[in-house]
Amino acid sequence: MSMFNVFRKEIEWGGRKLVLETGKIARQADGAVLVTYGDTTVLATAVGSKQKSNFDFFPLTVNYQEKTFAAGKIPGGFFKREGRPSEKETLVSRLIDRPIRPLFAAGYRNETQVVATVLSHDLENDPDIVAMIAASAALTISGLPFLGPIGAARVGYIDGEYVLNPTADQMKTTALDLVVAGTVQGVLMVESQASELSEDVMLGAVTFGHDSFQPVIKAIIEMAQACAKEPRAIDPVAPEFAVVKDKLGALRDEIKAAYKIIAKTERHDALSAIKEKFVASLAGNDAELAVAGKVFKEVESEVMRRAVLETGTRIDGRDTKTVRKIESEVGFLPRAHGSALFTRGETQAMVTVTLGTGQDEQIIDALEGEYRENFLLHYNFPPYSVGETGRMGSPGRREIGHGKLAWRAIRPLLPKKEDFPYTLRVVSEITESNGSSSMATVCGASLALMDGGVPLARPVAGIAMGLIKEDDGFAVLSDILGDEDHLGDMDFKVAGTEQGVTSLQMDIKITSITKEIMEVALRQARDGRLHILGEMAAALTGARDSVAANAPRITTMSINPSKIRDIIGSGGKVIREITEQTGTKIDIEDDGTIKIASANPENTDRAVAWIKGIVAEPELNAIYTGKVVKIMDFGAFVNFLGSRDGLVHISELAPHRVKNTGDVVKVGDMVKVKCLGFDDRGKVKLSMKQVDQETGRDISEDGEKQSAE
Repeated sequence: MSMFNVFRKEIEWGGRKLVLETGKIARQADGAVLVTYGDTTVLATAVGSKQKSNFDFFPLTVNYQEKTFAAGKIPGGFFKREGRPSEKETLVSRLIDRPIRPLFAAGYRNETQVVATVLSHDLENDPDIVAMIAASAALTISGLPFLGPIGAARVGYIDGEYVLNPTADQMKTTALDLVVAGTVQGVLMVESQASELSEDVMLGAVTFGHDSFQPVIKAIIEMAQACAKEPRAIDPVAPEFAVVKDKLGALRDEIKAAYKIIAKTERHDALSAIKEKFVASLAGNDAELAVAGKVFKEVESEVMRRAVLETGTRIDGRDTKTVRKIESEVGFLPRAHGSALFTRGETQAMVTVTLGTGQDEQIIDALEGEYRENFLLHYNFPPYSVGETGRMGSPGRREIGHGKLAWRAIRPLLPKKEDFPYTLRVVSEITESNGSSSMATVCGASLALMDGGVPLARPVAGIAMGLIKEDDGFAVLSDILGDEDHLGDMDFKVAGTEQGVTSLQMDIKITSITKEIMEVALRQARDGRLHILGEMAAALTGARDSVAANAPRITTMSINPSKIRDIIGSGGKVIREITEQTGTKIDIEDDGTIKIASANPENTDRAVAWIKGIVAEPELNAIYTGKVVKIMDFGAFVNFLGSRDGLVHISELAPHRVKNTGDVVKVGDMVKVKCLGFDDRGKVKLSMKQVDQETGRDISEDGEKQSAE
């Protein structure tokens, strides 16, 4: 008899087998499920601490990790073991966190950790969707108060058709990469990159994905019915909560008045003062003090939300559709290759562009194999942007996530690498923040790239939308403030051009959202986006004609691939000499494409001439200037074309008979020679006597004429 009590569920999904299994691995975790799709396998575990934490938020951590053995590889680097999380691991951790976080029961505050580990990767099915399903299944059977399960799917759009979970090969031709997650009731999260698709196509993809993962949710539920642990008891809401809320009622009008203050800092100061006064009134009652902060936030939220629903007027006095005032400025940093300062209300992004060469590409060591990335976008959110102090260090998960969102929004409009052979690095420093700095990054990056002479197909802008939904109605808010983001029910970011959407990111904090709300939000976002594009056009409407004077100019030339070894030389000796002496950077591709980069055109010309010299083939009857490199009894060797030498036979040295080669030329002499042809071994035969050594004119015909006469 086996020592394992295994439960297994298998379904056919998107043309492949999806298998969920539990009971064999990681049995001490609260929940552990091994999910296999194709030959990609992920183990997800869920553990909730038995003790309640003292945090006033839910301490959930999600860790997605890729093991290189999953693809039969050994990690690179000195230690040969997996190091800190890669960008992909961080992004997938966020992808799992976002839809599961809102589904934990309200009173649950125990420290909880979900770990998803990629154990096998078939290089066809991306482990991210598999990890989301595994995490959902592990939580559903764990006994933790998780109100799931969720399902997840990737949606592609190929030849006008939606494709469920496209394979790695299909991803090369898709116009859309959209990941959607949600419950039976509705969608909780969307993350996507698109090639300027319409709002209708995007909404269709979300619906298609939501419908497609229903069988997965059903499979998880059936598995849980067979093997889920007993649900944990969670603490009921403290009785003090209602008492404290009742006491706070007396200050509701003051809170309302505070929310009419338009400036963020003054509003926050007024609210802090009310909160302090309220907390002081509860002095001595520890049980009531323990819930005071949470009650205050709840009442704040109610006040703000009701005001918007009843009056249509928001915290800063705007109606639901108006976008805050925008100022755009470009080219304000003298040494950056491209720069922009984009300010929208109290959110400001200072964005720069640096143009590099092929040598600056980022080499990414992914499970699928190594690849090179020539577009980098880095987003930084220093604490001073919100008037706070804080630790500055390597980028946090949120910074990586926001940077990737902006990267996805802009990437579809970048020129092809063949047409614009630069490596692009965009850096967005958030210098002020009150509402959607990631969308300000998209607008600023679009302007900075055009300022840097990068020929974007069209400018890109982004807008963040919010939602307030109550039983008696809903309001969709354009260009949300930070406070509306925290107290609202949805964060819905749309980026794109005047022609369509390039990125849609959505997080829903309530259990479901209707299709009608999504339609309204997308339509309103489109109007907002077009307005912002109009405002950006005041600074710049298209890319500058050329790159900045201090940016490298890249010249592309093509050579016969068989000549690449001549340019590189043994041990790279030749290429090193060219780059050092001409001060250029040179990239050579296997197909014989050579890119020469330098901010100085003269240096580029010298390098081009040098390379042409190396690869050039001697032409019959052409005249060259060369240098005598060796003298023999039978003639002189002359270096006349790149590194190529030819022989001037003693009979071709001069019009008269020559007794000793040394009588006519010495090593180091510069002479003019004519190519007579090639001997049986491919060696070049040259003549000096057929060329006027003063003028370089071909005089062989004159000689023939004279002898004929």
